[in-house]
Amino acid sequence: MDILSAIEIQDPAWIAIAFIFGLIFKQFQLAPMIGFLAAGFMLNMLGVSTDSFLNELADLGVTLLLFTIGLKLQLKTLARLETWGTATAHMAISVVAITAVLLLLSLTAIQVFAELDLASALIVAFALSFSSTVFAVKVLEERGAMSSQYGRTAIGILVIQDIAAVIFLAASSGKLPSIWAILLLALIPGRHLLGYILSRSGHRELLPLFGFVAALGGAALFEVVGMKGDLGALIFGVLLANHPRSGELAKHLLGFKDVLLVGFFLTIGLAGLPTWDTALAALLLSLLLPFKGGLFYLLLARFKLRARAATQGGAILTNYSEFGLIVAAISLNVEWLPAEWITILALALSFSFLLASPLNRYTDTLYMSLHDWLIRWEQEKRLPEDEEISISGNRILIIGMGRVGQAAYDEMAHNAEGQILGIDLDKAEVEKNSKEGRRVVPGDATHPEFWSRFSDGHKGVEMILLAMPNHLGNIAAADNLRAHGYKHSLVATALYPDQEAELKRHGITEVYNIYKEVGVGAAAHMWDSIKRVKI
Repeated sequence: MDILSAIEIQDPAWIAIAFIFGLIFKQFQLAPMIGFLAAGFMLNMLGVSTDSFLNELADLGVTLLLFTIGLKLQLKTLARLETWGTATAHMAISVVAITAVLLLLSLTAIQVFAELDLASALIVAFALSFSSTVFAVKVLEERGAMSSQYGRTAIGILVIQDIAAVIFLAASSGKLPSIWAILLLALIPGRHLLGYILSRSGHRELLPLFGFVAALGGAALFEVVGMKGDLGALIFGVLLANHPRSGELAKHLLGFKDVLLVGFFLTIGLAGLPTWDTALAALLLSLLLPFKGGLFYLLLARFKLRARAATQGGAILTNYSEFGLIVAAISLNVEWLPAEWITILALALSFSFLLASPLNRYTDTLYMSLHDWLIRWEQEKRLPEDEEISISGNRILIIGMGRVGQAAYDEMAHNAEGQILGIDLDKAEVEKNSKEGRRVVPGDATHPEFWSRFSDGHKGVEMILLAMPNHLGNIAAADNLRAHGYKHSLVATALYPDQEAELKRHGITEVYNIYKEVGVGAAAHMWDSIKRVKI
């Protein structure tokens, strides 16, 4: 892959135009990738055609995307019934239902639908069954809800969808692997060597470089033995998924992956111009989104998520996916799909993001307005992390049991032992704290109905510390507490002065600036050291 020699003089200009369009769309709180697609369409209208540089960029972006998906593939999460059950049932029902709709539309006078046969309709339905990983991660990160119950479930569903897509990509090559493919089994014990190298790569420039080597090396290795390179990138990610630093590696690669995928979205836009027929077809496909989101809600509720969590999870997944475009692009290359469908699916993806952005911004408003109807679908039996909680006998609650919460818990335990309860939405964090002797229960304090899980309200609680790393999460928890009638001391942590002022406007009694407190603590230790030396 000689990507540098493929750069032509105009290529930096195309990337700059993609940036400008992405920036414009971001100002309207829309996904920048819609801007990248729009930039591709505009360049197409100006007579620009795709070149080897953009194609190489697109391929590299997809390879890195698959590698990072592999890094997130935690079998524990995927094995949960609410994850794999929802993902498989939704995909099966969606493919059947959407195929039926497409075949009905093929009987109309709309030319692009009339060209579809059963096989191509199944491929389109399969592409539309995916939801966007990029969009979901963006929403969850903004909310600070990556470790929430609905966040973990949504990511698990997306990973299972991505696995289905990779299987499709592998099958699309249409060729059998060579006899030497059996040697790939050596990768199973070989993961220990990969893990050792990852551990020795430090925390700076060598870490993302290792990620590139692993992703591209895995892809190249699989290509050598006659298998799809994309599958190799995913497998190498899976081999490292249980490594303690896999999350750190994924974060380092996130920015690179997003930048490289710009090339992919540009090439989609450059592949064909929208027409009235393709735009109409995309709008008709957008009408399927309420069905998609409603089905996600019903399935998540059926698998014992609370109504609000099922609503949040369903809203995040109510869109079409960049992976659907990848499936369509591969199908186009092997002539399984008419050429104009790549443009239709690109437009449908854009329309779905235009609808999904406001939907996720006002999910709680939608939930409250439909509350009485939505809770009818809740199951009587809850998931273990949704059972009622008793806080009887606890004077202090600490919400957010990361490093700050742990330090506060240990310090106050000297004077209030057995009277402190920690709360954290990350189940792994709950288990870790419990093993270290702290009393911690799982829960999402930003959830409007979270405090209704307490069988005895906040009786006896004298102080609550909000130590979540996400500023907006602390504000949401404070609002919920005050709305539920909590009138005692409410303390929160902040990083910046403007955050301190905002927290106080939301009913926080005291705010501690983490950076300032670290400096005060360091100074106190320094003076103690000086005193000991003098003595």
